[in-house]
Amino acid sequence: MLQLAIIGTNWISEKFARAALQTEQFVIKGVYSRALDKARAFGEPLGATLFIDSLEELAASKEIDAVYIASPNSLHSAQAIQMMEAGKHVICEKPMASNLAQVESMLEVAKANNVVLMEAFKTAYLPNFIEAKKALANLGRLHKAHLTYCQYSSRYQKYLDGENPNTFNPEFSNGSIMDIGFYSVAAAVELFGAPTQIQASAHLLESGVDAHGSVLLRYPEFDVTLSHSKVSNSYSTSEIQGEEGSLILPDFSECLGFDLYARSGERTHFETEQVENSMMYEAKAFASMILKGEMDEHATQRSLTIAHIITEVRRQTGVVFPADAAS
Repeated sequence: MLQLAIIGTNWISEKFARAALQTEQFVIKGVYSRALDKARAFGEPLGATLFIDSLEELAASKEIDAVYIASPNSLHSAQAIQMMEAGKHVICEKPMASNLAQVESMLEVAKANNVVLMEAFKTAYLPNFIEAKKALANLGRLHKAHLTYCQYSSRYQKYLDGENPNTFNPEFSNGSIMDIGFYSVAAAVELFGAPTQIQASAHLLESGVDAHGSVLLRYPEFDVTLSHSKVSNSYSTSEIQGEEGSLILPDFSECLGFDLYARSGERTHFETEQVENSMMYEAKAFASMILKGEMDEHATQRSLTIAHIITEVRRQTGVVFPADAAS
């Protein structure tokens, strides 16, 4: 069994920890938090026995094989590099880092230390999304796609009230394209690969991060438009259009099924059974890479392309992070 440590004690950390346990390939060995009482309260129900408030101590521990990082985006790179240089495998919550340069550096460190580095983009590993990707072959020649993910942030009202929550703070490399737009960018990369051209627009808040925006990804024979927002909800679906039909994806986050429309208008619904905790599939993929002793080259290239697109989108829309100056 692989001994896993968790950096971060938020809800997504607990969900991933339980997903890791569900694979039956991990045990939760340790939890890091700046507050030991938080580490203990988080980790004891998961079976953890090692509670740490020092990253140096965590990196040096001989009892840990791998680390899941769910700290603020701006901390991902330094924490991952510290763990990998100590010989630990790392799965880093999305987005992997603040910008492309950081992602490149992280991958270089992973290679130099012969460890696995994986970005936690769970959608790519969901059975229904995998089937949807296969179903693109039924659409014929592709011409258009619109991928949307808009979700009103529970912390937006705090921002409007004059507070400065992390989710709208450039110090933590946050904002709409990083937190929400990531899903549509990553889905486009997984489905279509790297674009030949990127055009972006966004509305920026006074804090300096984007509240919402749009991205156009150009491919040799078709265009993909992306919509993202942290200040509004979307109830529409994503759609991919080809000469022989269209594919409708209702939700990237969970991807519980999809609809395939023939050119005649005939609809076929596809739905493969998935476990309730959708993070289990990415946890299983992470364990597989570790046990094989090698990274998935497709996943590595996907992370590089995602980082390239998001970094370019920020450049075009004027979203600058303090982390950019240090990269």
